[in-house]
Amino acid sequence: MLEARKNQFYLNDEPFQILSGGLHYFRVVPEYWRDRLQKLKALGLNTVETYIPWNFHEPKKGQFHFEGMADVERFIAEAQEVGLYVILRPSPYICAEWEMGGLPSWLLKQDDMALRCSHPAFLNHVEDYFNELLPRLKPFLQKNGGPVIAFQIENEYGAYGNDQNYLAFHKEQYEKHGIDTFYFTSDGPDFIKQGSMENVVTTLNFGSRPEEAFAALEAMKPDSPKMVAEFWIGWFDHWSGEHHTRNAKEAAEVFRKLMDMGASVNFYMFHGGTNFGFYNGANHYDQYAPTITSYDYDSLLTEWGDVTDKYLAMADVLKSVADVSIEDVSKVETKSYGEVQLTESVSLFDVLQDVGTKVEYVTPLSMEKLDQNFGYTLYRTTIHETGTLELDTTPIRDRAFIYVNGKQEATVSVNDETKSVMIPFPDEVNTFEILVENLGRVNYGKHLSDQKGIVQNLWLNNQYWFDWEMMKIEGDRLPKTYTAGERYPKYLKGTFAIDQCYDTFVDLEGFTKGNVYINGFNLGRYWQTMGPQQRLYLPGPLLNEGKNEIVVLELEGHMTSSITLMNEPKLG
Repeated sequence: MLEARKNQFYLNDEPFQILSGGLHYFRVVPEYWRDRLQKLKALGLNTVETYIPWNFHEPKKGQFHFEGMADVERFIAEAQEVGLYVILRPSPYICAEWEMGGLPSWLLKQDDMALRCSHPAFLNHVEDYFNELLPRLKPFLQKNGGPVIAFQIENEYGAYGNDQNYLAFHKEQYEKHGIDTFYFTSDGPDFIKQGSMENVVTTLNFGSRPEEAFAALEAMKPDSPKMVAEFWIGWFDHWSGEHHTRNAKEAAEVFRKLMDMGASVNFYMFHGGTNFGFYNGANHYDQYAPTITSYDYDSLLTEWGDVTDKYLAMADVLKSVADVSIEDVSKVETKSYGEVQLTESVSLFDVLQDVGTKVEYVTPLSMEKLDQNFGYTLYRTTIHETGTLELDTTPIRDRAFIYVNGKQEATVSVNDETKSVMIPFPDEVNTFEILVENLGRVNYGKHLSDQKGIVQNLWLNNQYWFDWEMMKIEGDRLPKTYTAGERYPKYLKGTFAIDQCYDTFVDLEGFTKGNVYINGFNLGRYWQTMGPQQRLYLPGPLLNEGKNEIVVLELEGHMTSSITLMNEPKLG
């Protein structure tokens, strides 16, 4: 077993330096897991680290999902076959720029819910989940013949709270389920006081200045081994922001310092992957800022798994301490399949019965109250007033299109400086509709309890309006028929045939904002007018030899009726 003795890790009673890379199985199609793991091993790393996102495995309360991209057991088994140890960082909270930091949104259905603390209802939900998850992981512990050498307790808790009983609860849960392995916590150097536990190793998360970081650890736990649980070698991107990169040489110089110190290191990220579907998270400091679909992270491998200059720079450093064998690492082949005509279209409003589920209630309900995780919610009521009326938009999260009698009158955002908008109602009886998009729940900090949709009743013309019809459009269903309709949002469908399946990139020049589906799989969001991401990664295993179907859900407007499948991405 892995142990921490004075200033040193030991594995099976031998000194051991953890050389690890972060790789999230839930951001990579399973057909590519082994390729990424082999490239990690070839770099000279001995361990792979992954988070385990609760909301990916229990999307609805009591409905567990461990198949396909959620087959964490298969991922661990493949890592062992490649010859790697495994570090697991289970839920409940993972951050990771992932939707709500991995917490399931259904937790917010309860009005008095308090997250990441000893709130009884929250602990009960965590315990129910652990009762399903932990027995699946126990056989993979090293003591049981598996590759798992360590479990993290919570995640960067010092940057959130100070509930030591809550941290103790996690340790008790692990012990109850026989997770007899090495435990650790991880925090930034400034937050280790509140996030650490007695008799549990404290690890650090940082990207630079290792001397200062380890001095903070030394001051609190003098004999602790030096480990960077997250060595940040890149960064993530927000919509409307820049594409972040970090110089390979500079990152390698910091890594060399860590090797000279004899520190254990986990690269965050070794390979970032993709926020497929609606699983991107968001940050909220001065403003709400959703994360883009790509989780490239400027990491050691590209989003599509290719070796980078940074990978090669780290290999030069690792040659002095590990068995580096990158000569046989092959380049990923991508392909440009060319233009695909989208020959059929239909308005979202004409297929609501296909793609949505109707709920009626006296007031508008948030997505969480509607048992809706992701996507869009259409709110509809009748307004018996004539004239231009002021609408308070404060309760609308995150972005919405406002319609009167089928005509779009406004677009509003949670980031609008002015929290009201004037809406014209031309008739004595008007149909009032608001289509709200969840752009990703906040994954870090004080805004973690981030409800979506319309979170309280709307104040229009100095009064509340009652009797609402709502359509839950979670994005998991596509239209059954396509009959041309001009009202946005619109689904546009096309087909194309190929002989071989390679990775490619969906170019959406001429479109504005929406989602792309390939053979029913949601590749994620695009937002051409914001950037920095201009193309969506399409992994080859999602394609069929022969006929393929692509559907674009365009929310706002498009200048063309075709997309192009290119052989390279476009970020920035």
